[in-house]
Amino acid sequence: MERVLVIGLDPARIDGYDPEPVQAALARGRARFDDLGIEADYCLVALDEHAEAAIVRALTRDDYACVVIGGGIRTHEPLLGFFETVINRVRRHAPGAAIAFNTSPDDCADAALRWLRQE
Repeated sequence: MERVLVIGLDPARIDGYDPEPVQAALARGRARFDDLGIEADYCLVALDEHAEAAIVRALTRDDYACVVIGGGIRTHEPLLGFFETVINRVRRHAPGAAIAFNTSPDDCADAALRWLRQE
């Protein structure tokens, strides 16, 4: 069975941010993976000195067919360097995995499907 890793920011660990809408969207996204019969792991990190190590641990925990990188990491310009780090960690620690980008936590499965269908 194909397995997907979703890497994103942990909404509960962002100062001054209401995490509930994102947590609800994450739950819907997980349900979509379940509905499609795709196993998915999530690596939600805080922006601290432990984020990179947490991502490497997640990437090496299993053999992933696809890694979805969330928009919180990808679209916030001050995180450009962190986004580059994530991409390079995926290349190094999951070289066989396709890389996909979602538009919201709801569509992580759809982002992965774009690449899983090509396998």
